[in-house]
Amino acid sequence: MSIQFRRVPSVFKSSLPLLLVFLAALPSWAAEKTRLRVDDYQIEAELTPHLHQISARATVKFTALQDLSVAVFELHNDLRVTRVLDANNQPLSAERVTQDSTVRVPLPAGLAKDASTTLTFEYEGELETADNSPVPGLKLAYIGDDTSYLLYAGRWFPVSGYGLNRFTSTISVTVPAHMVAIGSGKTTVTDNPPSKKPNSNGLPTKTFTFVSTKPSFPATIVAGIFQEYKSDEAGMDLHVFFKPTHEKLAPEYTTTAVQEFTYFITLYGLPPSQKLNVVELPGDTVPYAWAPEIAGLAGPSITEKTNYRLLANAIAHQWWGVSVSPASKDDWWLSDGFSRYSEAMYVENAAGGAGLEEAVKDMSVGALAYDTVPLSSASKLDLFSTEFQSLATDKGAMILHMLRWVMGEDKYLKTMRQFATEFAGKSASMDDFRELAEKNYGEQLTWFFSQWLDSTGAPEFKLKYTTYRLGSNKGFRVTGEISQDLDLFRMPIDLRIDTDGKTEDKKIEVVGTNSPFAVETFGRPRRISIDPDHRVLTNSSDVKLRSSILRGQALQQQGDLAAALAEFNKALDLNKNSSLAHYRIAEVFFIQRNYQSSANAYRSSLNGDGEPRWTEVWSHIQLGKIFDITGQRERAIGEYRQAVQTNDDTFGALEEARKYMQKAFERPKERQQ
Repeated sequence: MSIQFRRVPSVFKSSLPLLLVFLAALPSWAAEKTRLRVDDYQIEAELTPHLHQISARATVKFTALQDLSVAVFELHNDLRVTRVLDANNQPLSAERVTQDSTVRVPLPAGLAKDASTTLTFEYEGELETADNSPVPGLKLAYIGDDTSYLLYAGRWFPVSGYGLNRFTSTISVTVPAHMVAIGSGKTTVTDNPPSKKPNSNGLPTKTFTFVSTKPSFPATIVAGIFQEYKSDEAGMDLHVFFKPTHEKLAPEYTTTAVQEFTYFITLYGLPPSQKLNVVELPGDTVPYAWAPEIAGLAGPSITEKTNYRLLANAIAHQWWGVSVSPASKDDWWLSDGFSRYSEAMYVENAAGGAGLEEAVKDMSVGALAYDTVPLSSASKLDLFSTEFQSLATDKGAMILHMLRWVMGEDKYLKTMRQFATEFAGKSASMDDFRELAEKNYGEQLTWFFSQWLDSTGAPEFKLKYTTYRLGSNKGFRVTGEISQDLDLFRMPIDLRIDTDGKTEDKKIEVVGTNSPFAVETFGRPRRISIDPDHRVLTNSSDVKLRSSILRGQALQQQGDLAAALAEFNKALDLNKNSSLAHYRIAEVFFIQRNYQSSANAYRSSLNGDGEPRWTEVWSHIQLGKIFDITGQRERAIGEYRQAVQTNDDTFGALEEARKYMQKAFERPKERQQ
């Protein structure tokens, strides 16, 4: 299972930037070579939501990849191991290492390479806060009365080879009888009599058992009180589990999920299962998550304007992640990058070329914001770092976008479908994908993959040209040169020539820092543009600006407000009228309670270039909050009213504005440490 964030106003504590902005790195031991392979889990867990408690027993079958004397597993630091048993039910000692969220179990007799055995862990604990999360600051496992969620990334059971080690499982979860549990695999439900265990309140319970016989990553469980909406359209077994507050939105999300699922079938063939559970997650965790047969969306991401991009990405992971998974951390982009570009292709299918263009701009910013390490060496970075996620998700997606241009539509789509088919239910490497692409292209693509996987940076094109008339009724010749600063660069580039007759496109092979060209047109050239359809990753001034803003957002989320302001001001150096840069500066001042400076920056955002459009409605809302805080209620209502008049409901803006028109905004009290 993977998790990602999207760019939204950070006034939402639950909805962070597009790229993952995790607040801590993966433990250093994760870089070590995995010494064992988990084959199967048999897990029995009982949840006591009103006490945030879990009590569990997990039998882990694993195989040694080399001679072993110690078996090491990851486990959430809030979970206490009470007993470990070997395959003969004999107790073993276990060492808890909280620094890296691991449990180390010495194997007295050792385990030879390729031999298999089992260990049974009995453990318990309270999962309530993010304080001891495997990714500190990010809540990935929580047990509570309204909704409980146990994400695979939360290491709520003993984990090895996160995201790489495929496994089968039988997971039984006991919850209060009024709750429903959602998981992966064949599901059975058993009604239990009132429990006599301490702290059970003597209430009846239900046990949900999920059996997954296809190796994948099926260990995400969500339990709570939901309204269920079903559909069997297009042969799907679709279930939408939304909270009562979003029940009215379920039909539209159901329709969208069916459309996206069937679209991806046309691209990649059938996924491992045609069952899909779209599940609402609380707003205090990740904006979206995926697992086999599961697409989870956080409540704030579920709006009246269907969030079809986020949903498409989660659904695409049923092919890229669930079915085809990365063989190593260096191959991680084969899951997250492939899903990201699948989302972009669905945007193109639903919203046309303009929609794809916007998606490509977003991906370009993410691809270059932290482009300091080649994607083929991404394993040097921490898995949950912003840098790693930027490369694996957005640069990975841009590589597919460019490959589509280089190969041509038919060969590209053939390659993707074959890759999905040939590696279904398996792990795959970059070399596996490259070999298949070259086979369908008919030529070696070493130059392409080396450039975009083994190097950093992107070109910033400059164009100079001269136009000559060829004679009466013979047209015109344009001679010129495309320059950029990457010596090893090679890519086909589209030149669009607008003439007084018609628009003509010419493909130019750009090689090295200076590439001369000569093209002929019938009409007189009026304007020439390089790569007008954004088929190549380029480091334009707009990308530089938005990259600075993205880095600033990451720093802001990590609490480094001074560094965040520095990045936002770099963006203003590139464009003094950037509404987005002014908006982000205003947010920092708001956090610092510097309300006058914040109000000034929100005003500058309103007077800027208006990009993106949502900065207008949210600047008015934030100004309204500032006036409420400073006791100027009439002025606050005026700002909320102006927000409503924009008729822009991005990120639920209109509901937010109307709420504070009825009742003044009050700043939440600071938590006492």
